Formats: sequence, C-alpha cells, structure tokens
Amino acid sequence: MSNSVRQVRISRETPAALPGYVVLLLALCSGLSVANIYYAQPLLDSIASDFHVSASAIGIVVTVTQVCYAAGLLLLVPLGDLVDKRTLIAVQMGISALALVWVSASTSITAMLIGIAAVGTLAVAAQTMVAAAATLSPEAKRGRTVGLVTSGIVIGILLARTVAGTLNDWLCWRSVYLFSAGFTIVCGIALFVLLPKHKLPKSKLSYVQTVRSVFRLYRELPVLRVRSLLAMLIFACFSILWTSMVLPLSTAPLSLSYTAIGAFGLAGAAGAFAAAQAGKLADAGYGQRVTLIAVLILLASWLPIGLLYHSIGYLIVGVVLLDLAVQAIHVTNQSLIYKERPEAQSRLTAAYMVFYSIGSATGSIASTQMYAWAGWSGVSWLGASVSGLALFVWGYERTRQRK
Repeated sequence: MSNSVRQVRISRETPAALPGYVVLLLALCSGLSVANIYYAQPLLDSIASDFHVSASAIGIVVTVTQVCYAAGLLLLVPLGDLVDKRTLIAVQMGISALALVWVSASTSITAMLIGIAAVGTLAVAAQTMVAAAATLSPEAKRGRTVGLVTSGIVIGILLARTVAGTLNDWLCWRSVYLFSAGFTIVCGIALFVLLPKHKLPKSKLSYVQTVRSVFRLYRELPVLRVRSLLAMLIFACFSILWTSMVLPLSTAPLSLSYTAIGAFGLAGAAGAFAAAQAGKLADAGYGQRVTLIAVLILLASWLPIGLLYHSIGYLIVGVVLLDLAVQAIHVTNQSLIYKERPEAQSRLTAAYMVFYSIGSATGSIASTQMYAWAGWSGVSWLGASVSGLALFVWGYERTRQRK
C-alpha cells in the first residue's frame, strides 16, 4: 500500500478535532440536560403546596426522576452506537422539551409524575453528548474534550438548585421547567446544525443485543469494572456532601438563607471546571498518577469540611477541593475506558454511568441517615471513609496491573 493511500485511510478513520465553540456548546447543553433532574429538589415545598400533597409524599418526585434517569442510561444511551449521535441528541432534546412543557402545565400530581418520568429518562442526552465528544475527537485530544464536556455536566448539577430556587422565588416553580424547555429546544437545534456528521460502521447487533452487550462489557474489560467502582465511590462522596450540607447550613446557629446556600454551588463549579485539565494529563499517559493525587485530595477535603462550625471559609475550601477531586477522577476514568473500545463509546458511557447513579443514590440516603444519627461530624467521617475506600480500590488496581 502506498504512503498516500495509507494517509488517506488514516485521515478517514481519525476524526478532526472539534472546534472550540462546538466543545463549549456541548458542555453547555450537557449541563442543561442533566440539570433537569435536579431542579425539583429545591422546589418540593412549592410543588407539594400547589398539588396539595404532604411533605412526606412529595419526595416521590425526586425518586421517579432518578430511577427513570438510570433506566435511560441503559435503554437510550446505547442507541448512540447504532444511530447517528447528532440525530439522536436532537431527537432526545426535542422530546425532552415537550416533557418539560408538560411538567410546567400539569394540573395534577399524577400528570406531573408522568412528565417528570419522561424528563428523567431523556436527561441522558447529556451522556449521549459525552459519548459524541469522545467519538468525534482524535485520541490525542479525547481526554481534554471529554473533560470539558463533563465539566458542563457537573456544573449543571451544582447550579441547578441555585437557578431553580431563584426562579421559584421570582416567579413560580412552573417557570423553571418552562424556561428549561425553551433553552432545550434552542440547544437541540444548535447541536444538530453544528455537530459534524459521523458515519457509523454497519452494526451486526440489534437494539436488544446492543443493550445486552452493555453487561458483557463488564466481564470483558477489567478497567471498566475498576473505574466504574471508583465512579460509584466518588459520586457517593459527592452526594454525601451536597445532599446533607443544607441541613447544618439552614439551621441554628448558622441559619443561612436558601440563596446563600445555593451560592456554594459556585464554589463547587469553580473546582469542577479547574479539574477539566485532568483530561490533558490523561491524554499524556498520566491517568494513574492523576487518579492517585485526586483521591488523596478527596480524602483530605473532609478535614476542612468537618470544620464547618468553626468557619464557613473551611467549608468553602473543602467544597472546592472535593469537587475538583471528583471531577478529575471522573474525567480520567472516562478517558481510560474510552480507549478500550472506540466502536462502543455509547455503551461504555451507559455501563460506567450506571455506577454513578448507584453511588449518588446511596450517598444521598446514607448522608441524611448519618446526619440524623451523628450530626455533621458523622457525615464528615462517612465521607472520609468512602474516600479511603476509593484509595484502596486505586491501590488494588495498581497492584493487579503490576502482576
């Protein structure tokens, strides 16, 4: 084969780098998509009052959203390995916008739950975007690109509560979903226009076989198993902090307003955005070193977090450190697993992110129970223990690789 023919073939197989504005658009749209499943948390009181539902029962809204999001990870994200991701993202965001309008216009709690179930399921468009970013980026820049898009997701999670609470105070809870529907339509159209087409190789798998193959990936790829376990632990830490933090901040002696509490999301977003640079180091072959440093930072972050009652400043430092560490590990995890099966980016995303959901849900439940039993110091020790377990998992992986 001549050099010219070989070069043409390589150029066809290796995608060109995405323009910076497209990467930023993906980050913005992914953050908007995932924020849809977190808007309800600060709105529960208003929703309960509107539909005359008890405070103890309204929590079903959050549960339905999270369960349907997990289902979407397994049922919708793998479609990205069968159909054009650009089209899939646009369709998901279009239907999501309709579901958001439905939630905004719902007249009963039953109708609202139907709409919120659809919103939760379709919020996985954010993960389809991550898979698209990985597929459409050359390997040398994949980690950095995925890191930037993933930063959008983490920032969307952190700022969703602030945005929802502010709009609820200014207008009403329905305005949150109506505004999100408008932005979702605009973002869906923009991505369809600006994302490059990507011709997929013809797959021999049916949809059902594709979904089943997600579970086979766990058996075939040790790095996926280990990195998924790490994801479960770090996002458990993330939820341990962010779920329970409102409890000491909103009660005496601190008694901060919900607006002030929401502002902590800005500190977390700063840490998450800074950690996007971890993708560059992962691309350069320093994934294991980045993971070790980030896990140690995660473990250390619980010391200033535990000193909350001494000074709010300590908590701010801890929040920045924790979110920086979580994001750095998350980006590195994705960079390492995407290298294993370039043709299965969407399925790898689904397999990995299921553990994110498990960790988030477990951390939320455990943190509130721990706070009721042992207060903020108990929550801090719980977070430090889970962080220590993550360090153990990293050590186990390194030992296995050296054998």
